[in-house]
Amino acid sequence: MADLITIDDPDDPRLSDYAGLTDVELRRKLEPAEGLFIAEGEKVIRRARHAGYEMRSMLLSAKWLDVMRDVIDEVPAPVYAVSPDLAERVTGYHVHRGALASMQRKPLPAAEDLLSGSSRVAVFEDIVDHANLGAAFRNAAALGIDAILLSPRCADPFYRRSVKVSMGAVFQVPWTRLDSWPKDVELLRSAGFTSAALCLSEQSITLDELVQRQHEKLALIFGTEGVGLTPEALMAADEHVRIPMGAGVDSLNVAAASAVAFYATRVRPA
Repeated sequence: MADLITIDDPDDPRLSDYAGLTDVELRRKLEPAEGLFIAEGEKVIRRARHAGYEMRSMLLSAKWLDVMRDVIDEVPAPVYAVSPDLAERVTGYHVHRGALASMQRKPLPAAEDLLSGSSRVAVFEDIVDHANLGAAFRNAAALGIDAILLSPRCADPFYRRSVKVSMGAVFQVPWTRLDSWPKDVELLRSAGFTSAALCLSEQSITLDELVQRQHEKLALIFGTEGVGLTPEALMAADEHVRIPMGAGVDSLNVAAASAVAFYATRVRPA
């Protein structure tokens, strides 16, 4: 059972995990380095615990103490009861969901281990927008993606905003970070995957054509929100694929594009 501790000092060192959560550059460096991430909201906290992540502490306003009572009773980590005003002063924003938890990260798995037994994977290259990455993870969880691989420069899926936008889906889809992109396309090829780069190149086939080819193992590769995939990634991919669009629209937000591609290429029941 957790210790319930009331705190009224925003500078209390026990709240250091929650301090300055709006400073993106700070959190990018601090959270992975210290092995923690922040889960926000009842559902996200519960999903993180269900996925086996260890809780360091919880920060709750009074109205959430009863709602989270079962969690409080189950975990040994301290629970800090604070006023909404103090929570805002500590974190730097209005914690409208009223519940935060500091969670311990797990070591990332090897890409080879994720590819073993998978048939549909997504690869994201240099996606730096946390909201887009969180939305893409939610799409992946809902639409049959077995694993996600991230290039070295991708944003952190466990950054607070990514976790929040994904509604905890970042805990459901296995993922890891690649070491040498795009050379790591060879890992996909060695595991029997056809790699399909979503792009607007002249040699691209339509998404419908890709589906008709009925690849047993398929890796869908998505590029940045601005310029798309790098020339090196395009050269490494087996296929170039475009989503047919009308009304003069030539591209979609990367999260929207991933949802379309995931749904179209999902594994159908036999």
